[in-house]
Amino acid sequence: MNPKNRLFNLPLLLLLVFGTVQAQQKITIVAAANLKIALDSINTVFKIQNPAINSQITYGSSGKLFEQISNGAPFDLFFSADMEYPKQLEEKKITISKIKMYATGKLVIWSKKTDPNKNKMNSLLGKDIRKIAIGNPATAPYGEKAVESLKFYKLYDKVKSKLVFGENITQATQFITTGNADIGITALSLVLTPNMKKEGGKYYIIPQKSHKPLEQGCVLLKNAKGNANAVKFYNFISSKKAVAILKYYGYDTNTK
Repeated sequence: MNPKNRLFNLPLLLLLVFGTVQAQQKITIVAAANLKIALDSINTVFKIQNPAINSQITYGSSGKLFEQISNGAPFDLFFSADMEYPKQLEEKKITISKIKMYATGKLVIWSKKTDPNKNKMNSLLGKDIRKIAIGNPATAPYGEKAVESLKFYKLYDKVKSKLVFGENITQATQFITTGNADIGITALSLVLTPNMKKEGGKYYIIPQKSHKPLEQGCVLLKNAKGNANAVKFYNFISSKKAVAILKYYGYDTNTK
């Protein structure tokens, strides 16, 4: 080969090699919608510490993400809003790690129309309350626990005709902030975000005795086999910096 041609092809060869390495370092993460701001913040810190790793996160309802994973979607890591969906994936032999409980979430009543601290759960019974937003209990664990709380306080039958369901907890929260619902039950983690604080609403933390614990688990999936960087992110969620971010957004991190 002509030496000039060899030199000419060297940059192209380096580009191809570098591109291959970068592609190998990609992590595809899917996560419950309640985690959006907290996990984005954690991912920012992770990328600062690991600039060569391309960690991409997609959010949705845990149930919908579970269905996609069960049907073979090529994801590496799943952050659920409960422990049940990861356990079902484990039973299907789609996981390659233990299920890690990384946080426990909290439910709140939030509204711009009224201060729910005054009447607490009975805020949902106000005469001016026409629509109450919650996550879809069939696919969103936060919606499922909202229904449990309503039944615990014997309010479900009184308000069920007013309920409007978001596909996930983020969409349910949008219904309240945009005025498509007068009040709603959402995640404390979303209420504590900068955008929600700007909305000027008020929130009341629903006593956790009224529903099963919102224990949230993550797990490595079969697609991550051989991907050391996916393992690195899975471990990073337990780091001091990640735990501090989760606490900042209202999660209980006294995991087991």
